Amino acid sequence: MSNASTGLAMGPSTTLPVGRGLLYLAFAGFAWGTAGGAAALVFGASDLGPLALSFWRCAGGLVLLLGAMALRRRPARTAPEPRRRRLLRVLGNGIGLMIFQSAYFAAVEATGLAVATVVTLGAGPVLIALGARFALGERIGWAGSAAVAGALAGLAVLCVGNGGGTVRPAGIVLALVSAAGYAAITLLTRWLGRDGGAGDPSATTAWAFGVAALCLLPFAGAEGLLPHTGEPVRVIVLLLYVAAVPTALAYALYFAGAAVVRAATVSVIMLLEPVSAAVIAVSVLGERITAATAAGTALLLLAVVGLATAETRQAARTRREAPAL
Repeated sequence: MSNASTGLAMGPSTTLPVGRGLLYLAFAGFAWGTAGGAAALVFGASDLGPLALSFWRCAGGLVLLLGAMALRRRPARTAPEPRRRRLLRVLGNGIGLMIFQSAYFAAVEATGLAVATVVTLGAGPVLIALGARFALGERIGWAGSAAVAGALAGLAVLCVGNGGGTVRPAGIVLALVSAAGYAAITLLTRWLGRDGGAGDPSATTAWAFGVAALCLLPFAGAEGLLPHTGEPVRVIVLLLYVAAVPTALAYALYFAGAAVVRAATVSVIMLLEPVSAAVIAVSVLGERITAATAAGTALLLLAVVGLATAETRQAARTRREAPAL
């Protein structure tokens, strides 16, 4: 599952060619779309719940990220971030990540992969835009307001247009909770980054996964930490896949690509995530895409494109109005 713009970064590479950065982003978007599919397969093959699955994803991702940090070249030393600020960043990212991932997996279990992914990704940018407006004082503009309205319309179509079929209200609520966790991480990162301080991004990522795994451990233990299954090899392979490909590898590739590609382009490329999730949902999991699901999905994805376009225009206007030095 994508954490675009959340600040959970593996150190950015400024020497990466843009073409390769686009390929990295495309792979990351596709890989994130497979995480929910792997989760659905785990739920079907075992009694593992969403909290336990989220724990294993965070714990496995932490181990792999620490290994990658140990092997890569050490970044140049920067001024240390104040302790209280660093603690807020790590705890906020870790708790937000725990809510974001656990609620997403629970939504997949409740209402299916395609709907859970689309609602989470569609509602996330909307909540970020609204939070930035009311908490940070950022302007949305008429284009952003129209995109927010379109996203709300898409959610309404998904909720009321399926007649209790493939879309379940409990799953929609869980997906919205997941989107709220994603938005909270992004808004916290924006707020902390207003003065230009960001800390060591790779260390922040690793600590966030560690905090999330630690917070999840008691809940995952109560839910059942070890799966009971007649297909242990299949479940283990799926858990390893979730920790390695859509977590450690996808995060590293995403932030490497995002460092050299425009933000609006990144947002649009990341729409590969719901597309790949929908393909897996239909072709592998046998989920049915109704007309209402397709219409609501289209409205949500158009809203994301609209928000990306509005942000690009706002950034360009800010650069034009900035005084020359």
